[in-house]
Amino acid sequence: MKRIVTLLMLLGLLGISDLIAQNLSISGYVFELNDKGDSIPLQGATIIWLNSQIGTTTDAKGFFMLQPANSKKLTISYVGYKTDTIEVSGRSFPLRHVLKSALSIEAVTVKADRGNTFFQQLNPIQTQVITSGELTRAACCNLSESFETNASIDVSYSDAITGAKQIQLLGLAGIYTQMQYENIPTMRGLASTFGLSYVPGPWMESIQVSKGTASVSNGYESITGQINIEYKKPWAEEKSYYNLYANSLGMAEINANYTIDVNPKISTMLLVHGSMLDNRIDHNHDSFLDHPLTRQYHLFNRWKYQVKKWETQVGIKFMNEDRLAGQVSFYKNTQPQVGNPYGVKYSTQLLEAFNKIGYIADRPNTSIGLINAVTVHGQDATIGLRLYDAKQISYYGNLVAITYIGNTNHSIKGGATFRYDQFDETLSNTPFKRTEVIKGVYGEYTYKYLEILTLMAGIRVDANSRFGTLITPRLHGMIKPISTLTIRVSAGKGYRSPNFIAENSNLLVSSRNIVVEENPKIEEAWNAGISINQKFKVDDAPYSITADVYRVWFKNQFIADIDRDKVAVYFYNLKGKSYSNTMQVELTGEPVKNLLLTLAYRINDVKQTINDTLQQKPLMSRNKGLFTIGYRTPSRKWQFDYTLQYSGSGRLPKNFGLNPNENEFKPFVTMNLQVTKMFRRFDLYVGVENLTGFTQKNPIISWENPWSSTFDASQIWGPLTGQKFYAGFRMQMWK
Repeated sequence: MKRIVTLLMLLGLLGISDLIAQNLSISGYVFELNDKGDSIPLQGATIIWLNSQIGTTTDAKGFFMLQPANSKKLTISYVGYKTDTIEVSGRSFPLRHVLKSALSIEAVTVKADRGNTFFQQLNPIQTQVITSGELTRAACCNLSESFETNASIDVSYSDAITGAKQIQLLGLAGIYTQMQYENIPTMRGLASTFGLSYVPGPWMESIQVSKGTASVSNGYESITGQINIEYKKPWAEEKSYYNLYANSLGMAEINANYTIDVNPKISTMLLVHGSMLDNRIDHNHDSFLDHPLTRQYHLFNRWKYQVKKWETQVGIKFMNEDRLAGQVSFYKNTQPQVGNPYGVKYSTQLLEAFNKIGYIADRPNTSIGLINAVTVHGQDATIGLRLYDAKQISYYGNLVAITYIGNTNHSIKGGATFRYDQFDETLSNTPFKRTEVIKGVYGEYTYKYLEILTLMAGIRVDANSRFGTLITPRLHGMIKPISTLTIRVSAGKGYRSPNFIAENSNLLVSSRNIVVEENPKIEEAWNAGISINQKFKVDDAPYSITADVYRVWFKNQFIADIDRDKVAVYFYNLKGKSYSNTMQVELTGEPVKNLLLTLAYRINDVKQTINDTLQQKPLMSRNKGLFTIGYRTPSRKWQFDYTLQYSGSGRLPKNFGLNPNENEFKPFVTMNLQVTKMFRRFDLYVGVENLTGFTQKNPIISWENPWSSTFDASQIWGPLTGQKFYAGFRMQMWK
């Protein structure tokens, strides 16, 4: 608490000093002249005190504000314009200055390709952007398949029957990564089981992956990082999009997007998705379906209204999915009883609606926004003999205001958050109900000195109806000592409320008894890390190398213990240590024009105190490797992509299978290959996933007797699918 109070006092002193300096600061506007001789604001012009390093840049309205210095002259410059030096003594403020073109030339068009993945250079938080171009390098049916070429995120099956997938970031499960779409929380609670499959790949404009703690404005749930999904927008250049996909398992999928500009102020977009897999396949002859049979329908409609200073968006998404899995002879009407075929049935309906309202003030870099979002999620399931019915109603509201103190080098953000979660779960006639109300306020200060230094400090205080007052401090920093070197550091705290049934639904696909030894406390953890990025050239070929180290340590964690014995899973609060240390190096480059490669390696040191013993987290590789290479012909008619993933060995639970001496799984390699033929208006692509066909041997323990006490389909460490061939078609139309 003393450190928090000290931090707040420092922020207060900075604010007071800036308010005092505001009366002495220099402000003004920079313009350019158009063909008609009208003054047009010039954004991005550089203003620096002569013979100093004190400066700033203009905003979208051409405005700047600058602290006084010993010099009395300002240098104003912009690429393509004559640099001017002006005397400020005796002049009235704000200044108004017009830059003149250095020379007149005929109009030219300059085109450049941006990498399919890149780091946000000016963001103090380490954030990697995965663009739609990167998503097309591998078959991307949904979000769970969007990270095949990403070195930081691992995706794997959570069990051998239902088809549910989970991600890992910094060596920890995806529940510790804050999931958002356009800064709205998503995949919380019930959606944590199959939520990754609820986001169609062709709907996504980009994915932003942040490591470490996120901004306090997004809440307190970011422990390992944050993944933010940006959907396609009705005001973008894409008019329509069509995609057809089919694979050798019998899955077929269709996607379509269409945009309408109703008038200059109103636009809308409709996105449609449908997928189906009805083919019963059992390649390993264990009497269980290799993949669940699924039918999913998904609609998303968004509207935008924009005038000069106001903007509002309204969107609604609806998804319906039916999922059937289990033994090949299990059908929808099969009764769940001993002696009948073992099966799993899920029926899910998900409704999400949101509204965004924003106001842009006349003052530069000043705005206020309000986000409202509602989620209604219903899920009915039969899992062997277990009946699981669940409903979730959630509301999220976030009010945020942004402005600056003194000049735009000192920005502040503040606001208030309200969240309501109601869960009504019943597992085998045992009710698990809870309501959680969270009221929070937050503040964040950012100091920016040109593009050399950025510091961001934030704190939020939340009143949680179940766990009391939660205080979340976070700090980020970025420094560029030279233009090609970027160093980032971060530290902060995070919390999350356990939803232990939905988040461990993979353990329901077994005969294990569920033993809850104590009520869950809120999970609480600290995160600290450093990232270094260096750009360089070899024979004029551009390269970039990024090295980072992160540590997450828990003050409390709700443990799912599958080591104690074979017939039960025990839930209890952490008694001892739990931490994750990850170290990663990633090299990207273009050794030959149009030939892009990525080479990465990561070490995971993840340990938990399980049954009073600190030991490695089970079913997770100690190290990971990634190699990707992509080549596009100069004519832009062909694209070739190859991906190799290496997964190192890891610990098996003490009671894995029927062999007590089996305590490790061995390293393995998977490969993906895709070829794309590009025509003028559409693309055709074919590919294969898991080229080597490697799969985990006997992923279902006691598959020959699914009603026995040792039956378990939850202990998965490797691929479940052999070679999977696919083909697809996509077409875009532009406005």
